[in-house]
Amino acid sequence: MIEGRQLVAGELILGDARTAARSKDEAVQVLVREYAGLVYRIAYAVLRGHHDAEDAAQETFVRVLRYGERLAGVQNPKTWLSRIAWRVAIDRSKRRSGKREVPLEGSNGAPRDIPASDISAEEAVDGERMGAALEKLIAALPKKLREPLILSTIEEMSPRDVAVVLGINEAAVRSRTFRARQILRERLAAQLGRK
Repeated sequence: MIEGRQLVAGELILGDARTAARSKDEAVQVLVREYAGLVYRIAYAVLRGHHDAEDAAQETFVRVLRYGERLAGVQNPKTWLSRIAWRVAIDRSKRRSGKREVPLEGSNGAPRDIPASDISAEEAVDGERMGAALEKLIAALPKKLREPLILSTIEEMSPRDVAVVLGINEAAVRSRTFRARQILRERLAAQLGRK
């Protein structure tokens, strides 16, 4: 009789473990569906390469699976995932420093694809050049100004979320974002004035 009770108790515990594992997997699937784009964009903002960003996004979700027991206590999954993605991308960036990727476009730097739209090819090329110039200006910003700018402006995260991801306070996020925009505005005006 005692052996029968232990068997039933063991089956219940095993059933609870299976249910918990299934619900964890389902929760991770929901996170992947909802936030895969955000995680990829954060990784791309740091790594500046498609394949590296894909790998970092995948590693982010592998970490989520590995530490899934913490998932139940997460109040804001977007911020939590953003922080993990940011750390993974920064770690990968540090590991690959010194390695240089060769771009696939031609040596003249011409854009590979011009999107079909109502604008002329010349306007599309000008827009592409302006985007590339702005990207270079952002990359030239000091790291402590660049990071909050990327997360708040490009990823459209709130100052509170950016503060959590970067481990600084909200006032610092606002101040650094303001200063970064001010510097970009000045440098862009100087570049446009030269032409």
